[in-house]
Amino acid sequence: MAEPDVLFLFLLSVSFTLTGRSSATTRVVSSPSICVIGGGIGGSSLAYFLKSYSSDQNISSIRIFEKSGVVGGRMATVEVAGDKFEAGASVIHPKNMHAIRFAQLLNLKKKTRKDDASSIGIWNGQKFIFKTVSLPPNSRFGKIISFLNSLLVLKRYRWSLFRMHRFVERTVHCFLKYYQQLEARPVFETVEEMLQWAGLHSLTQRTLQEELAEAGLSQRLISELVTVITRINYGQDVSISALAGTVSLAGSDSGLWSVEGGNWMLAAGLINHSNASLNLGEEILSVARIGRMYELKSTRGSSYSCEVVVAATPLDELNISFSPPISVPQRKLMHTYTTFVRGLLNHGYFGLNSHKEIPDLVGTIEDLNLPFSSIGVQKTYSIDDKVYKVFSRSAIPEELLDQMFSRRQETIRLNWAAYPHFMAPEVFAPFMLDGLHLYYVNAFENAASTIETSAVAAENVARLILKRLSSGTPTDVHYIGMSVSEYGHKFDL
Repeated sequence: MAEPDVLFLFLLSVSFTLTGRSSATTRVVSSPSICVIGGGIGGSSLAYFLKSYSSDQNISSIRIFEKSGVVGGRMATVEVAGDKFEAGASVIHPKNMHAIRFAQLLNLKKKTRKDDASSIGIWNGQKFIFKTVSLPPNSRFGKIISFLNSLLVLKRYRWSLFRMHRFVERTVHCFLKYYQQLEARPVFETVEEMLQWAGLHSLTQRTLQEELAEAGLSQRLISELVTVITRINYGQDVSISALAGTVSLAGSDSGLWSVEGGNWMLAAGLINHSNASLNLGEEILSVARIGRMYELKSTRGSSYSCEVVVAATPLDELNISFSPPISVPQRKLMHTYTTFVRGLLNHGYFGLNSHKEIPDLVGTIEDLNLPFSSIGVQKTYSIDDKVYKVFSRSAIPEELLDQMFSRRQETIRLNWAAYPHFMAPEVFAPFMLDGLHLYYVNAFENAASTIETSAVAAENVARLILKRLSSGTPTDVHYIGMSVSEYGHKFDL
């Protein structure tokens, strides 16, 4: 999910064994039992859950293939002015229990977002149709300004704000079912079954616009604030499927956090904790089933034989050849263009008299002519020296950046295949891609795409693998069997 850190309320010393390096000639490497394609949060969570749940399953080893030179997948950082900033999945919700537990287990420090001083403006291409009050530098009145801004928001959107909050809370309450004790949770063989059990499937079959209108939200709130949030988090408007849209709205809650040093450290730590072998910079080209085994061939000319293969990365833009062929619904990935700029926004571009009047976050309504989705301040070095993150649906031309910014010291561009193009009614790929042991963690991603939903899907796939290998479910669980209150949080939903 993209970063909503100012919305209203709003290398890790890990030792990996790099294996599989070879010359151009094909060689057969002694295989692990389980091969995982993808070293992001899905693959690393899967490795963790497999090891945690398999004390009596005799899973000998796990090998993870990551085609890039670093782990973390879509959890990545960039460096600007000597500081690191989240470029991909940026924030974690305070009720994301897997991520909380992972951070605790790995002794990672949480960085909580502070939003007292944040201001927001909604830009329609010509003017700000709504803008909150900006806090002067070094002001001691952050709490007062925050309260004033809350009143301004309430005045504009009235009781629809509370209806939106209740709608999001009901959805979060359903999602919390995925943390119940194992004996209360089935092992799900399909995404549809998993969503129906939690009471979430219907939200994938209708648009966010339809659900929010039925919940009594005003059209002004939907077309302005809700649209700003969905454009920031998923690059889409309120025609997005309702579950993904609601997850996006939850991503604007208070208490959001990230890992100090980068969220990618969750994946790095989980892989290390799982004692998984890691093949960095090695892309899998083909997966062929041979009897009851699978043969994987890579860009290094190496072959690997595995009993179980798990795709823990979106297959949509990969060129992996499967034999026999697999069948997954066609899915389009949304590309988010992320531009980091160190410099200063041009107040004249926004029709303002001073750069001090520009909000910390500039969100936009849905208008195909608008060149960006959002511009947010990431760090302020001085009154005229800041780092901004710009989200857009296409690359912003240099000449337009020169108009938007009065000064640019440094510019970094990224093009992310960030998340699915959510479209109701959603159709889901299977968790099991064949009748043996070929699995797909990212089948769940058409429901919603976040760090936590990837971990929830990975946990279910790990249980599914172990159940099908042994015809039983694991019972020795280290923390998932706790009630949600035992995580140190009480949820009054």
